[in-house]
Amino acid sequence: MASVPVRWWAEGGFIVEPAPTPVHVVGVRGQSDRATARRTIRTALVVALAQATGLPTERIVLCGAPGEAPYALLDGSRRLSLSISHDGDLSVAALRLDGGAVGIDVMQVNDVPDWQVVAHDYLGPACAVALARLPAPARAAAFARAWSEHEARLKSRGLGLEEWTDGLAAAVNACPCWPLAVPQAYAGSVALV
Repeated sequence: MASVPVRWWAEGGFIVEPAPTPVHVVGVRGQSDRATARRTIRTALVVALAQATGLPTERIVLCGAPGEAPYALLDGSRRLSLSISHDGDLSVAALRLDGGAVGIDVMQVNDVPDWQVVAHDYLGPACAVALARLPAPARAAAFARAWSEHEARLKSRGLGLEEWTDGLAAAVNACPCWPLAVPQAYAGSVALV
């Protein structure tokens, strides 16, 4: 499966221009301070929305309280779905121009000490079994990929993290999901409804 490209923000602008698509992914690297990362990714989102819609940045407002799914208001009335994720010194955000919902997640590849319990409780027994069959280095990357896919799908559905059930599996697995083109030390995914 091809990775979704990320438009990386650097020195107040984007490194590459977007392809014409209803979903745009922007990213910020090198921002380990969470407050700075939040401000920078939101600036990148507003600029990306301005480029994608042709609106001036003053007519774009990012909304959503902490813990609530973010969204953009264009010209005070048109609402667009957004999703943002941070981990380590990387932040990514997805915006969707066609009015549909979107979810995004990024995770550093690390050994998670209690991965078995976490995988079983949140990713489901089948995923936990598949991860257990992998050698440790490959398992860390596979766990990060599985977790980012799950989180992206949850966000696209507007759901919070909850323990695995067959009903939850049916809801989230119905969402198409693609890997992000992120640095090797990370895994990332974007999902649509």
